[in-house]
Amino acid sequence: MTTITKKSFDEYRVFETTFAGRKLTVETGKMAQLANGSALVRYGDTVVLCTATASPKPRDGIDFFPLSVDFEEKLYAVGRIPGSFMRREGKASEQATIASRQIDRPMRPLFPKDLRNDVSIVCTVMGNDYDNSPQVTGLNGASIAVAISDIPFDHTVAGVDVGIVDGEVVLNPTLEQRERSQMDVTVCGTEEKIVMIEAGAKEVPEDDMFHALMVAHEEIKKMCAFIKEIQQEIGKPKFEYEHHDVDHDLFDQIEAFARAKVEVAFDTDDKTVRDARMQVVRAEIDAFLGEEVATERAAEISEIVDKLCKKVVRKWLTEGKRVDGRGMEEVRPLASEVGVLPRAHGSGMFTRGQTQVLSIATLGTLSDAQMLDTIFEQKEKRYIHHYNFPSFSVGETRPSRGPGRREIGHGALAERALLPVIPSVEEFPYAIRVVSEVVSSNGSTSQGSVCGSTLALMDAGVPITAPVAGISCGLITDDGQETTFTDIQGVEDFYGDMDFKVAGTKKGITAIQVDIKVDGLTPSIIKEAFRKCRDARYQILDEIMLKAIPTPRKELSPWAPKMISFKIHPDKIRDVIGKGGSVIQKITAESGAKVDINDDGTVCVSAINGNACEAAKKMIMTIVKDPEVGDVFYGKVVRIMGFGAFVQIAPGKDGLVHISKLEKYRVEKVEDSVKVGDMTWVKVIEIDDKGRINLSRKDVKDSEKVQ
Repeated sequence: MTTITKKSFDEYRVFETTFAGRKLTVETGKMAQLANGSALVRYGDTVVLCTATASPKPRDGIDFFPLSVDFEEKLYAVGRIPGSFMRREGKASEQATIASRQIDRPMRPLFPKDLRNDVSIVCTVMGNDYDNSPQVTGLNGASIAVAISDIPFDHTVAGVDVGIVDGEVVLNPTLEQRERSQMDVTVCGTEEKIVMIEAGAKEVPEDDMFHALMVAHEEIKKMCAFIKEIQQEIGKPKFEYEHHDVDHDLFDQIEAFARAKVEVAFDTDDKTVRDARMQVVRAEIDAFLGEEVATERAAEISEIVDKLCKKVVRKWLTEGKRVDGRGMEEVRPLASEVGVLPRAHGSGMFTRGQTQVLSIATLGTLSDAQMLDTIFEQKEKRYIHHYNFPSFSVGETRPSRGPGRREIGHGALAERALLPVIPSVEEFPYAIRVVSEVVSSNGSTSQGSVCGSTLALMDAGVPITAPVAGISCGLITDDGQETTFTDIQGVEDFYGDMDFKVAGTKKGITAIQVDIKVDGLTPSIIKEAFRKCRDARYQILDEIMLKAIPTPRKELSPWAPKMISFKIHPDKIRDVIGKGGSVIQKITAESGAKVDINDDGTVCVSAINGNACEAAKKMIMTIVKDPEVGDVFYGKVVRIMGFGAFVQIAPGKDGLVHISKLEKYRVEKVEDSVKVGDMTWVKVIEIDDKGRINLSRKDVKDSEKVQ
């Protein structure tokens, strides 16, 4: 006999709060109880299971915090079966990767700096109602899972989406509101400061963006207070971990010997020179310490040297000195070039110091738009931006294994920055792909790709509404002193506290991405970063980019497909396509053009040359236009009967020329006048009550043949 013991959820708890005007529910103690911390978060019908797990021991031989964050989208969350061959979820989509980064970036800086235990945060989306963001739900759920776990975590963090609808700031906008919003911004913060901003916007002025961020932070404070209440009630004591630190005596010894040498090595605007000098310094340090110490403690010495470099760079920046001698708001030397690649539809190269990005624009038909199989509301992308960061761009040797999260994130940032200025499909009926190839990197390549891509789009003749440029602002904090600086290079990014990227037009901001390594940003820092990025953006546009190409080219590249777009009545779509696609296939074969038809009756015709487009359009208009008595057509004889010939006046539309209507004289046999395959002029003389078309060949006047 089998005995069944009923599971008791003694630790099951439910917590509720109002979040941006709607109820948010947190359930704990029922699911994923073997994780260090877990929470099932419900926001409307959006449901996300968030878990946090840590390894019991630190990972050996590393000098960083091994955190992994995964945002798992399940198609059952929106009642769909995956479209892949295997019919199961596979590699994370671009949107899921971005959501993972939006959770990782605000939380990573708030863990203890010397924690070396592996920590894994997983947010599994089990329901999505489209009105309540699964990204924001997952972000807050991840914070709750870590807060109630025994994993060390120094702060409480929360996030919220913010938009501007009809001039008013809206928190966590619904799907309908997002479609009308001037911006789509995710803001994360603690009760004291903002720790992450991810934004796409339709040329929103800096002051409006700043106001929206401050409104969002007020809601973040409320969510942080709610998370603290949960933690106080059910949170576990944080576990003790092995604190990691370098040997201070060894550090002091190396600093005394090598600090002046490091300062000399870093005092250059050339990354290659700096790296070469540092190789010499490292060899001198090893010789100073002796072969035995240098060999046995090589990893520790490398970490100490890195910390010494960081100390030098940060000290200089605090004093207003930069490694390349620039002023704190000075942008590195700039250069722009268009038409770099002869066969590309458009190309542009943007150089800022030793950062160099080559962007290539390719135009395609609307059927080339990317179809998306995700839990999110967007089903396709007409504008696609890809970013590649090969190892040679930083002078390293490693094999290419496809884009990682960083590449995907930077490509998405550039895509958001340029999307607001891309013309509508009615104005420019093309799918557009831009690829940004980073050929040299010394800081802020993502913003270099924004500038290079603007050049490529204009070179391709894409009528963008305004040119877009991007720049980054850095930060150094030291004993309460905060120092910001414009256009960070690689070493300043690596050793600094902030990478505040802003892209936009002369009118306003189109994209923001903020990465920090400290516990947050004050309003004054954010406002200062906005000002410095705006001033630098104007400089880049006026002094460099618009001098290379002031406006989009009027003509497309001869290698780009030619495209025309027009409307037909939706009821006529079936006639143009034909049974089994027979008619549209015939149009394509005879004209040499590609035809795409949307459900609303929008027809896009593309070909290598304009004549093929016009030929296809003429065929389609002939089909959709109901023939009238008196209309003249140039058609093809497709069938011969004893009583006459059938002439195709349009694909899928035939008419009969009776034998008596073939010639002005008597015809004994139809074959004496026409043969199958002949092209001939015919006139509509009758359309009977069944829609059958009767034609005449002999009644066509010479003057009508030129129509």
